[in-house]
Amino acid sequence: MRIDQLESPAAVVDLDKLSANINRLQSYLAEHNLANRPHIKTHKIPEIAHMQVDAGAVGITCQKLGEAEVMAQAGIKDIFLPYNLLGGAKLERLMHLARRVRISVTGDSEVTVRGYAEAAQGAGLALPVLVEFDTGLGRCGVQSPQEAAELARIIARASHLHFGGLMTYPSNEQTDGFVAETRRLLAADGIPLEVVSAGGSPGMWQAHTHKEVTEHRAGTYVYGDRSMVNVGVMSQAEVAFHVIATVVSRPTADRAVLDAGSKALSSDGARGSTGFGLILEYPEAHIEKLNEEHGWVDLTACAAKPQIGERVTLLVNHCCVTNNLFNEIVGHRNGEVEVNWPVAARGLLQ
Repeated sequence: MRIDQLESPAAVVDLDKLSANINRLQSYLAEHNLANRPHIKTHKIPEIAHMQVDAGAVGITCQKLGEAEVMAQAGIKDIFLPYNLLGGAKLERLMHLARRVRISVTGDSEVTVRGYAEAAQGAGLALPVLVEFDTGLGRCGVQSPQEAAELARIIARASHLHFGGLMTYPSNEQTDGFVAETRRLLAADGIPLEVVSAGGSPGMWQAHTHKEVTEHRAGTYVYGDRSMVNVGVMSQAEVAFHVIATVVSRPTADRAVLDAGSKALSSDGARGSTGFGLILEYPEAHIEKLNEEHGWVDLTACAAKPQIGERVTLLVNHCCVTNNLFNEIVGHRNGEVEVNWPVAARGLLQ
């Protein structure tokens, strides 16, 4: 089967471009002696995670316990979970994972760290914990090197925890200074910074400029999307992931309707663009609005306009969210279908 025979909307991945994206970042990070720990929240597919590890990644990053459980079941042996885990049920699941694979976690408060310590002691396991610090995103993370150092000391003193280092997102101009000061504060205690984990696809080609960082976490790079193209991180030709849609209506001369709405494209915007995706065959068209199953397209600026029944290829704004909307991703080579991958860790896995 060719991809133009697939029922639409369909999410497709060019396998050659996928491999090239994996190898390109791996080669760059290896050249600069940085460990690669890709974030699987983009694809949520064990087969792709194995491709990344086989290319040289030291392990993977998951955002949820459910993702980590799926990846462990699929044979991934080294998993980092940079998210505060709270509550008995989640901590019990974490300990089950820790018995099977090498798993490390993060915390940004004593409350979180005490929970890890009690769970690890009860399970008789040693759990690596990294301290998350905030470099300006304003999400999670301790706010100062002094806070980071104090939390590191608490982790180091806990009998069943191991202080694994620091982590942040994204890498930026504040990262190195924060890490250097934390390192200085911990030196008197003899506590080393084994790992400094930072990340982000938009800044991946600048990873080597952050001299304190030892590993990089990127997710979007594996597929690429409109945002990555707009910020100049990837070219449109390097993007591996697209959604195929069909024009199901032309109610006016300047409006088309696609069979891809918010349940196929998501409502996320793209950096540097308006609208909800780019139609490659009609780049002047503007996907201006989404209902659940309808994409409203303004054709006013188009010299040529699509007809009812015509199939189009969409460069999506945010591939991570879009991937999660599909039960399966179709892998193709030169338009010929080679594989259907279930999105095994999709949905609201807790």
